[in-house]
This record gives sequence, C-alpha cells and structure tokens, in this order.
Amino acid sequence: VKAYGIESHHLLSVIEGCQMDLSQTRYLDYAGLQRYCHLVAGVVGEVAAQIFGQTDPATTQYAHTLGLAFQLTNILRDVGEDALRGRIYLPIDELKQFDVKAQDLMQRQYSERFTALMKFQAERAHRLYDEAFALLPEADKRAQKPGLMMASIYRTLLREIEADNFQVLHQRVSLTPLRKLWLAWKVQALGRL
Repeated sequence: VKAYGIESHHLLSVIEGCQMDLSQTRYLDYAGLQRYCHLVAGVVGEVAAQIFGQTDPATTQYAHTLGLAFQLTNILRDVGEDALRGRIYLPIDELKQFDVKAQDLMQRQYSERFTALMKFQAERAHRLYDEAFALLPEADKRAQKPGLMMASIYRTLLREIEADNFQVLHQRVSLTPLRKLWLAWKVQALGRL
C-alpha cells in the first residue's frame, strides 16, 4: 500500500462494487452500469497503473478508461452465463431500445435485435479502448506495458466475439493460452497492439 500509493478508498471502492453484485442484478441505464464498472474495474486499473510504475498523473485516466473497456468486454463475453444466474448487466433501457427481453437472454434466444444490441455494446467498448490508448502519456508507455498486453488480449477477445456473430448465449468465447501468450509477446517485443 505504501510503496505504490494505494489508498483505502481504492480498496473500499472495489469492495463496494463486489457488494453491488450481491444485491443488484440489473442496471436501469448505462450511467448505473458505468458506476458499477468504475468500482470493479476502473479503480482496479488505476491501482494497477501505479503498481506498473505510473509517473504521469494523466495515466490514471488512461488506466481507468481501459479498466472500463475490460469490464464491458467481460460483460459481453458472459451475457449467457450471467443470464442463467439471473444477472443481466446490459442496461434495461438499452434492452428496450433494441426490443430484447431479459427472458430472451435467459432462454438463449438469438435474434437480429440481439445482434444489433450486442453490436451497439461492442462499439461502446471499442470506443473506450481507443479513448484509453489516446489518453496514455508517452512518458508512461513503457511502464504500462502489462496493461497494454492485457488490452491486446481483451480487445482480441472482443473481436472474436464479433467475428462469431455474438454467439455468447450458449457458449463462452475465449482465446487459447498460446494465443494470449503470442498477443502479450507482440506488445512486449514489438510494441504492437
């Protein structure tokens, strides 16, 4: 905690986010989901950036935004599993906007409406990845390589979900360990995402 400047509010935020999972299974809108993502992923990204060797205060916003992108990717990957557990992280107002019912998710019913909803969600996640990369100060690019390796893996996973036409209600799309290693190596050795 002392070595990396981790403050109690960081840890308490993560606990608060985990507590939300115990009592809240739906989110009315993106603002509500964003708050949850902030607590369980954005704050984690901020702490990780400090551990990785952050030197520029602007790196905090990069790390927070990247954490949000990771969490949205997780949500898209786990839509089917979560629905079977009675959890739907996709905002209710967006489900309504695309005329997708919670029951459709729980019964693993694919439709053009579901695909449109998922494309909308994936585009949001891609915007967050792009925003995060743009926010990373040049001075901290080397120190933040672990986060960039994770970003390469997570964004590739998002692209796989898209390439599979969002077939996430009955399966969990994943990358092999070898592919993850390859993606991480490309960032480390070649600096390519």
